[in-house]
Amino acid sequence: MSNYDIVSKVIKERRSIFPASYINKEIPVEVINQILETANYAPTHKLTQPWRFTVIRKNGLARLGEELGKLYKQLVSPQQFLQKKYDSFAEKTSQANCIIAINMAVSGKIPEWEELAAVSCAVQNMALTAESLRVGAYWSSPPLIDDLGEFLGLAENEKCIGLFYMGYHNEKPWEPNRTSMAEKVKWIEE
Repeated sequence: MSNYDIVSKVIKERRSIFPASYINKEIPVEVINQILETANYAPTHKLTQPWRFTVIRKNGLARLGEELGKLYKQLVSPQQFLQKKYDSFAEKTSQANCIIAINMAVSGKIPEWEELAAVSCAVQNMALTAESLRVGAYWSSPPLIDDLGEFLGLAENEKCIGLFYMGYHNEKPWEPNRTSMAEKVKWIEE
């Protein structure tokens, strides 16, 4: 099998696997490190390497669920408060075996959108690596991430842009819901 065939297969098989599908099986630290290591090879303008990650495991997962619940209670008006939503934070974090906070360091050397693009590429590398290792994952970006800086110990120039949930699973592969590339590409040749 050629490199193209291998890469194409992993890309086409990658799916968002949500916490409700995770099984109770620990992801070894070595596997987490493999997933993180590939993030470091994302493209980065002026080599700012803006990706920063906080790995949350074991008792840290319950602490994150409590923090998200606390923030939700503080930031949502009593009229908009939903007990089901509040409860979902603790439930989702307890279903994951590992959650990696996706953080971005803003360098000021380049436009911030370029830093975000680099971090997004790093997370895609993580998602593809997780798929290749049969670890389910998905990137969640609830509005509450804007307020996780203190919990995560972020520096002044850093911000959380998402939570990368991970866990082993028994999901069967399914066909992706994608329209044809021909509908999305224009060619200019003259």
